[in-house]
Amino acid sequence: MAAPVILDCDPGIDDAVAILLALASPELDVLAVTTVAGNVPLANTTANALRVLDLAGRPELPVGRGAERSLVHLPADDSKETHGETGLDGSGLPDASRGPGPEHAVDLIARLATDRPGEITLCAVGPLTNVALLAALRPEAFQALRRIVVMGGAATGGNMSPYAEFNVWYDPEAAARVVASAHDPVLVGLDVTRRARLGAAEIDAIAALPVLGGPVSGMLRFYMRKHVDWYGEEVVFQHDALAVAHLVDPGILELAHCHVEVDTSFGPARGATLVDRLGVFGGHANAHWAVDVDVERFRALLLGRLAALAAAR
Repeated sequence: MAAPVILDCDPGIDDAVAILLALASPELDVLAVTTVAGNVPLANTTANALRVLDLAGRPELPVGRGAERSLVHLPADDSKETHGETGLDGSGLPDASRGPGPEHAVDLIARLATDRPGEITLCAVGPLTNVALLAALRPEAFQALRRIVVMGGAATGGNMSPYAEFNVWYDPEAAARVVASAHDPVLVGLDVTRRARLGAAEIDAIAALPVLGGPVSGMLRFYMRKHVDWYGEEVVFQHDALAVAHLVDPGILELAHCHVEVDTSFGPARGATLVDRLGVFGGHANAHWAVDVDVERFRALLLGRLAALAAAR
């Protein structure tokens, strides 16, 4: 049976690819998409989620509009420089065919989770504001989730500072709340997502796909320009799609059960994820941290599923 999943996201180009991968995977039953401010403002992330669902031929899926700012302190930046003013620059996608549903993201997640206790996985690939609000405002629904899988964090170097990855950096207080919960979340961080990359040849192959090819390859090529600036290579990292791929094929990632904390101070390490694989912090193991990735297995899954979805459209 397909595993029921809710995607909480801030589209963003890599979020868009993650949504398409989830919808293309028969192992997953996507129940809803919820949105949060992050890569771009909430109005954009919500519109982008709706546009991607239209592209995938799934306009019936519920979309819940969530938090428009971080819990406590407003971040100093977003990712417009990387994803463009719309968040999906280069895609050429038209306006969405509809607006979001009437339920706030937190209420939508809560309703679905309490209707199916112990069944639903929440896959959060944006800042964790909605997830922390769910824990605070609807604790019974939060506990009713089967598990939480997060794209976030970095143990060996961030992308917003030397220490902090964007999703955690954007709302460290929310991330700290989620990591400290009783859910033992899976954390898929930059240590592995920077290895889950596509190059020009793979993007050319995507460009040849019907329906999806133009929009997806267009946004990936836009995304690539910053990767060239930062890393000097014509590649694009598939951060969020790797978290979804773990739901589809758990063998793609190797996980370590260890203690993780989030730095919520206002020093230079704000937003850092402190990953203690040696047990020196004195805390219990509270998260499953991704330590290795089968890159070829991931790439084959992603490209194969996009091709299948395109053929079905």
